[in-house]
Amino acid sequence: MPDIVIFTDDPGWHGARLQEAFAQQGLASVFVSLTDCQLNLSDQGLPLVIPGFEAQLPIAAFVRGVPGGSLEEVVFYLDVLHGLSLLDVPVYNNGKVIERSVDKAMTSFLLQTNQLATPQTWVLRDRQQAVDRVSHELQQGFRVIVKPVFGSQGEGIRLIEKESDLIWMAPSQGIYYLQRFIDCQGAGYSDWRVFVINQKVVAAMRREGLFWLNNVARGATCRAEILEGAMAALALRATEALAMDYAGVDIIVDKEGHYSVIEVNSIPAWKGLQSICYIDIAQLLVADLLQRHLFHHTNTPKSVALK
Repeated sequence: MPDIVIFTDDPGWHGARLQEAFAQQGLASVFVSLTDCQLNLSDQGLPLVIPGFEAQLPIAAFVRGVPGGSLEEVVFYLDVLHGLSLLDVPVYNNGKVIERSVDKAMTSFLLQTNQLATPQTWVLRDRQQAVDRVSHELQQGFRVIVKPVFGSQGEGIRLIEKESDLIWMAPSQGIYYLQRFIDCQGAGYSDWRVFVINQKVVAAMRREGLFWLNNVARGATCRAEILEGAMAALALRATEALAMDYAGVDIIVDKEGHYSVIEVNSIPAWKGLQSICYIDIAQLLVADLLQRHLFHHTNTPKSVALK
């Protein structure tokens, strides 16, 4: 019987690395989609039905993906994660973290209210108000990014550069998430990905894109560079503001050399980062999960010891 559940719909490279890292610690893990889980609120069986764990719950869960869907579907997936935590099963990152961070509006809210440098952002329901806001920004000489509230890897993002672009401005499920575009320092387009585990920066890279969207999944190249202390401190504060076990914090350096947090990812990819650093990120993630959440845990087999 497996020990660990890795929630994902697409295990791929990241799933394979995690599974290998758990195996090195003597733990068997399986991939499960949250779409295949159930709540069993009867007087028979476990209250959470997770494929592969019919007899007993996993000793821990690692979240590598939360499917999209209707509001009801997403809430149900979060219910599963919340339920595991309530049943004393460690979830890494847990449902509360996922809930805050997959919602870009709440992420921006938490960054702003914690007085962390982040781009000027507006979240609106009314289209005319959104158009007026973007028009005002354009008149002031700024460009505006329109993002889906839920989304990753650059999907559904559009840059508004002139008034005629407003015709293409569409809401995400009725919500307009608008963010002032920040021109980066130096030539071309670049930003930083800082990977944080347990309030420690373990790796970082500079991403250089072919255009304004600097995602490795969209062709950006990765460069290892020395991370400045102020940028590291900002990444740590952003991770702390969202109470994350681990995070991928995206930071941009503007023309004046100021830092701004543009994303805080609770389910970050690290394939590009792994290609330019000597540490094994999957092993660090698994070690942190075991050290902080499984040692002395009531569900943990006595044989489990960090290797």
